[in-house]
Amino acid sequence: MPEGPSVRKFQLLTSPFVGQVVAKVGGSSRKLSVNDLNALRLQDSQVHGKNLFLAFGAAQGPLGPTAEAAVLQGEAACGTRSPAQGGQGQAGAPHSQDEELQELQHSGSEAPDGAEGPGNWLRFHFGMFGSVRANEFSRANRANKRGDWKDPVPRLVLHFESGGFLAFYNCQMLWCSSPRADPTSDILSVEFHRGRALSALRAPNPICYTLLDQRYFSGLGNIIKNEILYLARIHPLTKGSLLALSDLERLLDCAVQFSSEWLHNKLRGQGLHPQVYQKEQCPLGHPLMKGTFGPSGGFKRLTWWCPQCQPAVL
Repeated sequence: MPEGPSVRKFQLLTSPFVGQVVAKVGGSSRKLSVNDLNALRLQDSQVHGKNLFLAFGAAQGPLGPTAEAAVLQGEAACGTRSPAQGGQGQAGAPHSQDEELQELQHSGSEAPDGAEGPGNWLRFHFGMFGSVRANEFSRANRANKRGDWKDPVPRLVLHFESGGFLAFYNCQMLWCSSPRADPTSDILSVEFHRGRALSALRAPNPICYTLLDQRYFSGLGNIIKNEILYLARIHPLTKGSLLALSDLERLLDCAVQFSSEWLHNKLRGQGLHPQVYQKEQCPLGHPLMKGTFGPSGGFKRLTWWCPQCQPAVL
């Protein structure tokens, strides 16, 4: 499932279409009346954690990108090329169908307040293989279980009067009144609140549980969790209350730096090279352990760690 850096890239693919009018709509979505988007203007594009939000309005309505959209566009222009493709580019093998179903069921903590009900904002939450493509369709790069080479079917396709189009794959879409997600919890936002994140990390819970709590670390997913715990040399089941403040500060620095570097690499067309995620050995050659961890009655994810580099804290 795409994490914060991937969804940020999706937002950059949509931002050039802000201000344009939808001329034709297609896609396989059955839960959304796609024809309602015909003749509407794309007014804004925002990203919050793992969610993408697009605002639509009457063709003659006001428009203009937000400050955050302008910052993202600036990041893309500074020494980077515009991404030509919207694939999520996640490292390693995809998550299992069971993991995918679980994460969609437990994504409520990422949903903005008032997400249900009518509104002019369309919220996208991406599933396994979820992506956004600009002016191109996704093509099959391997045969399916039946041995067929069938191209993925987009959930939504927006054709604009300019002649360009956006295609959205494997995503849940929901109308909402506004993207009310808290930017202070978004690890890639300039408004990210370190103090509140540190307070959350100090709770007497396994640190790997807290890192995936989207109330405090919106956009941080399983890849980032595994990588930063290794970088900070912290065992995933260590309770935050047992760690020194300096250890938690280092972990938070790793989270922000790793996420930012992943985003910048994506914008340059470079892939991710994980050190422990879905690996058998750490960079020092030590064999890795693997387990499935999560709160009782909650969502559980696969975790990789090195017993030598990340010793348990009792």
